[in-house]
This record gives sequence, structure tokens and C-alpha cells, in this order.
Amino acid sequence: MKNVLGTELKACSYDPMTGVFRDGFCKYAEQDRGLHIVAAKVTEGFLEWNKARGNDLVTPKPQWSFPGLKPGDWWCVCMGVWLKSKEAGHPLYLKLESCHEKMLDYVSMDTLKEWEYKD
Repeated sequence: MKNVLGTELKACSYDPMTGVFRDGFCKYAEQDRGLHIVAAKVTEGFLEWNKARGNDLVTPKPQWSFPGLKPGDWWCVCMGVWLKSKEAGHPLYLKLESCHEKMLDYVSMDTLKEWEYKD
């Protein structure tokens, strides 16, 4: 699989284990209606905003092998959630080498580069 840069897709995170297949990668799959293709660094504001919307990513859910997220974790976020979080004032920075190329169907490369995470 390729990333938005046109090179081999890199892992987003193994700790916590992320991805629709829980393999560390933000892979595109037709059966993934949420499009978990965005490799993003979550923030406290984003986690609170998302929880208020009904998607609690903070509370561990052992039945799903989900440890819960904390600010600073890298996570494969849904494409639509990433776009809405920007509009809501909780933008997330991206690891472009880990963002699936399918993102380019929704957002320009110029926009993606604006949100590229830099150490």
C-alpha cells in the first residue's frame, strides 16, 4: 500500500496498536466505512470533543483490546472525523508517511502538508 507521498505506507503506531485491522497501519479497506486512513497525533481537546460527540477514545475497552488513548498518541482517525475536528477547532497533525493515499481523494496535498507533524 502507498501513502500520500507515493511511497510505501509506514506504520502509524504499535503502542497503542491502531488501524482498522489493529496491525499498526492506517490501511484502506472497502469494508471500512469509517475510512481509518488518517495517521494523526491526538490532543486532549480532540479527545474531549470526540467523547462529547459520542465516541469515547479515552476509556479503555478491554473486550476490544483497546487501551484508551491519551494526548500525544498516534492513531488512525476516520477521514470524516479528521475533517470535522479541524472545523470544530481541534485540528490534528499528521504523519504523512503513515496516511493512506486514499486521503488524496478528499484533501489536497497542499492541505495535508499544512498539517504535517514536525518534531
